[in-house]
Amino acid sequence: MKQRKVPMRKCIVSNEMKPKKELTRIVRDIDGHVSVDLTGKKNGRGAYITNDHESFKKLKDKDLLSRHLKVKITTEDYERLIEESRGTIND
Repeated sequence: MKQRKVPMRKCIVSNEMKPKKELTRIVRDIDGHVSVDLTGKKNGRGAYITNDHESFKKLKDKDLLSRHLKVKITTEDYERLIEESRGTIND
């Protein structure tokens, strides 16, 4: 039987290519609202982050989402995003 191709995406924190299922997608919609995309299919500009606490900490410290999603993100927004993705983050 033919093996299926595994979709790969690049983590914006570590710049590593990983399978899409191992990453969390954060998306900015047309209105500029930023949220965690649990389905991986929301419309808008997306960025992928590895599912671990260290990656989310570096993401917040270096303000990488503001650069990649081209929208100003506050500290409160980062805290909200981390809380929304709590179920997907590996310890």
